[in-house]
Amino acid sequence: MRNIKGTLGSLGAVAAIAASCLMGVGTTAAHAEANPADPTDLVLTIAQGDNATSAAVQRAVTLTCDPEVGGNHPDPQGACSELDGVHGDFTSLTGASPQPICMMLWKPVVVTAEGVWQGREVSYSHTYPNACMMQGASKYVFHF
Repeated sequence: MRNIKGTLGSLGAVAAIAASCLMGVGTTAAHAEANPADPTDLVLTIAQGDNATSAAVQRAVTLTCDPEVGGNHPDPQGACSELDGVHGDFTSLTGASPQPICMMLWKPVVVTAEGVWQGREVSYSHTYPNACMMQGASKYVFHF
């Protein structure tokens, strides 16, 4: 019984050390997100297909938001403002209001974003049932 208690005590110490390390990592990540001077460079794609690994890329653009707004996105200022509004969280993009009325046609479109948002790595992909549904999901970011 003594061995089990000793082992459990050691496991508790290891868990406490791991938790303190994780808390340190969380603090560092939060600090990195809070610094808007960190670079923002993204490659955005729109592809035809079911998933990002097998879809055929139809269009691709670059988007730079920091240190200066640019890239070959048709509206980099609008796209950067839209991403700023959701703190770079692509899953929080809300799109146009009112939403477009789309036919329920299955012709999947995949959007991706790869790169760096305010110093932190970004790898995002989402599959929409069709191009109309994709266009309703953001105002500027995936409009190219």
